[in-house]
Amino acid sequence: MLLSIRARVGLALLATAALVGCDDDDPTGPPVVNPGEATITTDITANLTFSAETTYTLGGFVHVANGATLTIEPGTTILGTQGSALFIMRGAQIIAEGTAAAPIVLTSDQDEGSRKPGDWGGLILVGNGIINRSGTVELEGTGTSATNPAIDYAGGTSNTDNSGSLRYVRVEFAGFGPAQNQELNSFTFAAVGSGTQIDFVQSLAGLDDSFEWFGGAVDAKHLVSYESGDDHFDPSEGYVGRNQYLIAFQSDILEPRAGAGSASGDPQGFEVDNCGSASGSGCDDGYDSAPLTIPMFANFTLVGSGPIAEVTSTSGGVGMVLRRGAAGHYVNGIVARWPRAAFSLRDAETETRYDDGDLILRNILVVETGATAGTNAPLFEDGSGRFAIDSVAENLVKADDATLTTDELAGIPASPTLAGLDFSLTTDADARTGGTGAFTGALATKGGTFITGTDYRGAWDPTGAKWWTGWTNYAKN
Repeated sequence: MLLSIRARVGLALLATAALVGCDDDDPTGPPVVNPGEATITTDITANLTFSAETTYTLGGFVHVANGATLTIEPGTTILGTQGSALFIMRGAQIIAEGTAAAPIVLTSDQDEGSRKPGDWGGLILVGNGIINRSGTVELEGTGTSATNPAIDYAGGTSNTDNSGSLRYVRVEFAGFGPAQNQELNSFTFAAVGSGTQIDFVQSLAGLDDSFEWFGGAVDAKHLVSYESGDDHFDPSEGYVGRNQYLIAFQSDILEPRAGAGSASGDPQGFEVDNCGSASGSGCDDGYDSAPLTIPMFANFTLVGSGPIAEVTSTSGGVGMVLRRGAAGHYVNGIVARWPRAAFSLRDAETETRYDDGDLILRNILVVETGATAGTNAPLFEDGSGRFAIDSVAENLVKADDATLTTDELAGIPASPTLAGLDFSLTTDADARTGGTGAFTGALATKGGTFITGTDYRGAWDPTGAKWWTGWTNYAKN
């Protein structure tokens, strides 16, 4: 029976005290691996459940194939080896629904204290959503070997496609690059549709971007990114989803695993593109390629790279970069400690998005940000192709006399620890007010019933719980 199940689900299991059986709640349902340890080395081609009683190790690039569903129980731990990643392919689903008390954790197989960014690949979802590039579009980090075949995520037709659900899920020490400059991300959402449910997810110490969206329309709430190797939030290629309550924190550039790739040295809070470049593959109309990248991001707290010597005044260190024809709605945020500027708005096509009303930055508080973090220099990066908008009309406010840790956020220690990171607002914080209030006009249309306007700015509701506590993790190794 064991061999037949292995053949059926396309797995190679190296198990210690592991039994394979059926789900107790559904004796005819998908196989369950329990308890002990299991190494997964080949693709999953039929429904399977990962049990919290088993620790799983990814022994390579594992693909959940079209038509299969991988269900992961609350409290399950999945270990990634260098040269491994978990792909949920177009037509497949992942049902990973942890709890605050029992999150699902995908992390390095190395011991605590020896972990590094790039220890393994990451979690990649590929959906049937729409992107704005034509032809064959190969997913970055794939197509490097026979065991890591190229994945084409272009040609999708449904922005309501459903790739499953992620709830209380952490991805740690990911970002392995199988080829030069081909690092994977902690979370990759490639053409993922709005039928997918995402809430309470964290990236910790990834080598490349923490969250990257390539087109599609997936919505999410409660996203946390600590110590990114590149950008914290990176949407592009016609992404039109909505996101609310986001935290980014950067205090260091962590050394990656040898042979895994290299950290960028210029982490930024948001880096938003429409379509690659004017001559980029599949960008038929250059920066104007449709559908436009028009996401919504509301209630974000971006604490940046001011203390990091490697991030200079000429390389990275910007809270929000919008370029290459990007649009979108960015409201009710806090942008703090980015050494170069709070905002960098680049190129004529992006300026056209603002003039047309497709780009909205509104009700954002800027603290300790500027040419040298802490000085609150001009909000907008200056330079060739850059432009500024009316900060007064948009209520983009510099807190000239404020100190982040004493006047706004309750706990951002110089030497961060899990217990010390507190993104709630101090009693007299400016960010307790100054939000948009109830959305109207284009914001109401975009937010719909999923995102509503708030009177406060930042990721924490002063009347609510500290939603990031209890399930997130902070560690540098």
